[in-house]
Amino acid sequence: MLVTAPKKPFYSFNYILSRPFSSSSSSSSSLQTTHDSDSKTLSNSLYHFLPRTRNPNNVVNFIYSSLKKGKSHLTLLPHDFKGLLPHLGAHEITRVLLRCQSDSLTALTFFSWVKQDLGIKPSTDNYCLVVHILAWNKKFSHAMKLLCELIESVKDSSHSVDVFQDLLSCTEVCNWDPVVFDMLIKAYVKMGLIIKGYRTFIKTVEVGFVPSVISCNCLLNGLLKLNCINQCWLVYEEMGRVGIRPNSYTFNILTHVFCKDGDVDKVNEFFERMEEEGFNPDLVTYNTLISSYCKKGRLNDAFYLYRIMYRRRVLPDVVTYTALMNGLCKQGKMKEAHQLFHQLIHRGLSPDVVSYNTLICGYCKEGKLGESKSLLYEMIGSGIFPGNYTCQVIVEGYGKEGRLLSALNLVVELQRFGVSISRDVYDYLLVALCHDNRPFAAKNLLERISEDNYVPDMEIYNELIESFCKCDSAADALLLKDQMVDRNMKPSLFTYRALICCLCRISRSKEATSLMEEMLESGVLPDQLICQALIHGHCKEKNINKAESLLGFFAKEFQIFDTESYNAVFSFFCEDGGDLPKLMELQDRLLKLGFAPNSLTCKTVIQRLRKGVESNNKNYVE
Repeated sequence: MLVTAPKKPFYSFNYILSRPFSSSSSSSSSLQTTHDSDSKTLSNSLYHFLPRTRNPNNVVNFIYSSLKKGKSHLTLLPHDFKGLLPHLGAHEITRVLLRCQSDSLTALTFFSWVKQDLGIKPSTDNYCLVVHILAWNKKFSHAMKLLCELIESVKDSSHSVDVFQDLLSCTEVCNWDPVVFDMLIKAYVKMGLIIKGYRTFIKTVEVGFVPSVISCNCLLNGLLKLNCINQCWLVYEEMGRVGIRPNSYTFNILTHVFCKDGDVDKVNEFFERMEEEGFNPDLVTYNTLISSYCKKGRLNDAFYLYRIMYRRRVLPDVVTYTALMNGLCKQGKMKEAHQLFHQLIHRGLSPDVVSYNTLICGYCKEGKLGESKSLLYEMIGSGIFPGNYTCQVIVEGYGKEGRLLSALNLVVELQRFGVSISRDVYDYLLVALCHDNRPFAAKNLLERISEDNYVPDMEIYNELIESFCKCDSAADALLLKDQMVDRNMKPSLFTYRALICCLCRISRSKEATSLMEEMLESGVLPDQLICQALIHGHCKEKNINKAESLLGFFAKEFQIFDTESYNAVFSFFCEDGGDLPKLMELQDRLLKLGFAPNSLTCKTVIQRLRKGVESNNKNYVE
């Protein structure tokens, strides 16, 4: 039995006051005289005057007698009796279950029939009762399944449901095993409801039940993952108070708690307590502490424990050596880390992918890519295929050194060895080539890896398009945009902005305007940069009317009042030889749109006036 109950369970005074009053008579009569709000029938003496097949009081007897005949009798009910099924409520379900206490298979058959065939949602009490019946008959897996099902059904309920309290209430009317409360703690942890599991543990102890060390360890592990350090120690203290003897797994979990808590200096005190309990630190304990020391940069303490392990006849494993190597690599002690790697092999241990990755990553950070590559080939030669992380670390190492060609060659070599290259590596190479202003190399790589069913996402397409646009290669950029559309990807504002700016820069403003119209039709709104590019592009191509028209369009439709674009139109008008009256007319039109002249506008107008005066004086002299 996983849970033991003391002969006289103790109840807190507050708990006793919170309990609903019920008689101490037999379980059967207690249930029959209790009104259930979910019940669909009410006991009525007049029902006895009805025929047997129409008397709601007969529904329990009839179903139970059918159950005793076998499972098939529930699905082959006589037509006359089917009229009684609407009278089957939570109260009647309870009465049937109580009659099946000694036969868990029959109880489970009936419960499943109610849920699945009749489509009736059992009450919380119904669930609790069938869980008790299954646990009493040692059908723990079925009980745990229904307990999790109950928790799932009530966790989002609008009204508060206390499953622990409901299970406890059911103990007054049925056979039960305290293991149920142990199972409830584990069920909550299994369902990810760690805090509810913790509260259930506290309630269980308060009413005098003693949870098993297994459920305590399960709860401790859940609290640790949730980083509930204080609750971990409270559980451990309660374990000691009620006499739950911890095991080695308990102490290993608490060692993790110590490491997360950051109070590693108390480890010796904790070790002494372990020894008092009769447990010596094992390999898991030492590895946990060594890993924690290394992460905190306390290598002296880590190596001290490493030496202690031999004295305690606990042999280090690959995890131990890898943790120490990782600590040395973080401090740039690559020579010592590599020596430890060789020591690992000399001890008869086989390095794993994590061991190799630790050294490879350390060498890459030091910029020693030759050593990293040698380790990579050694790794493959040993029959250990590098994972995604290994390949990515080395490829990114080459990228940081500006050696993208070497990175590409490495990928080709790895593919020849049968190493699978991850999407992340390809994404990195494509983006790196784009940032290095090598879009054609990126395009060639894309064409090659597309044969391996690689499909770039929106971000990669945008990187490629922007890179081509920076090189003024609008044709290639537009082809990529069409590829996106063919693959049901909707071009974003970023995509359109890069293309429109590029087209305007290379004097193809008309195409850029058409692209903007396509953008608007797809529901993407322009921004200030698109406004500037189009207006500057049309001014550059001496299309002042189109530039002014677009300035008004952006102002009216999208409330984009860009001063730079406004001044660009003015400057071009002045440079194009527009006379002063027309210039004033232009300013009036733009004022009506909401544009106000600024210092640059005034400066442009003054320069135009000065040129006009100088031109008139020159003509007068001549």
